[in-house]
Amino acid sequence: MVWAGITINGRTRRHVVANGTMTEQRYIDEVLLPHDCLDSEGIQSLVWPARSPNQNPIENVWDTLGRQVAGRNYSPTNKNTLILALTEEWDKLPQQLLDNAGKIEEGRKKTDVAREFDIAHSVVSRLWKSFKTTGICSRRHGGGRVRSTTPAEDRYIVLSAKKNRRTTTQQLANQFLAASGKQISRKTVARRLRGGGQYARRPVVCVPLTRQHRTARLQWCREHHHWTEQDWACVLFSDESRFSLSSDCRRQLIWRESGTAYRPENIQEKDRYPTRSIMVWAGIMINGRMRLHVVANGTMTGQRYIDEVLLPHVRLFRCAVGDKFVFMDDNATCHRTLAVQDCLDSEGI
Repeated sequence: MVWAGITINGRTRRHVVANGTMTEQRYIDEVLLPHDCLDSEGIQSLVWPARSPNQNPIENVWDTLGRQVAGRNYSPTNKNTLILALTEEWDKLPQQLLDNAGKIEEGRKKTDVAREFDIAHSVVSRLWKSFKTTGICSRRHGGGRVRSTTPAEDRYIVLSAKKNRRTTTQQLANQFLAASGKQISRKTVARRLRGGGQYARRPVVCVPLTRQHRTARLQWCREHHHWTEQDWACVLFSDESRFSLSSDCRRQLIWRESGTAYRPENIQEKDRYPTRSIMVWAGIMINGRMRLHVVANGTMTGQRYIDEVLLPHVRLFRCAVGDKFVFMDDNATCHRTLAVQDCLDSEGI
């Protein structure tokens, strides 16, 4: 397991959490320490709404880092090579990726336009490219190929995906062949699903949200929607993430409609990672990033969070940014202890 922090224009070093698990006695002994540390250091913390770690923009960076490591020519074979690969790919991540993850961009985005008109993002991209090239964005009418499926068969494909949202396009094509006798390609299945409003998305990994959780999340967003890019440029977004040598089920996709990410059928409970894994910590901010820190041998506790992350990494960033510096973590238990709060307060964070 590793821990890291990000802020606009910077990042922390990644930190490896040492070996061990959170037992009941360790929880009793250490859970209050980080709050005490944050308070004693004078570090100001930006508190997330309950059950909202996915609002932390560094989550997108973790996903990109995992894909970069998985796409290397030589896959890691042990923990040491996995740590080396994570460190190298962390340092190579483009700063623009971290900046986009840590700030609110001005202007209309293609995603916003696609959502407003209820069309695919690819359609908006194609029309915009056509407009810049030819000055028009109307579609040329032509004969085209005859559709291989009827409207009723299209509905059958969509319903099959809704019954089992983790079914792949090849499995759906095989089911369609068994039911209708027609053989269609995986791309045809994907087009029919998009036509029915179903898109391949990574499931949200969290616990189900109650009405109170949703209300708290909305209130937090309303309180911060007026922040400018300059305000967000002072925020260091940090998080820990665990990477495994085996396959990661967090990368599995499901079929769902737009705007339904938090419905119970589209949520995936947090999985238990295998033993051959490491934790890293990092931080990002606009125009900067922290070094990827490997958390050695175990899980992050309150005291370790203070000793290995806050004091050696976050405190230095706070001094570099100045009084407007704001530190943001993912609201984990080890981040909310009294020792951590005392440490942040004493450091003026």
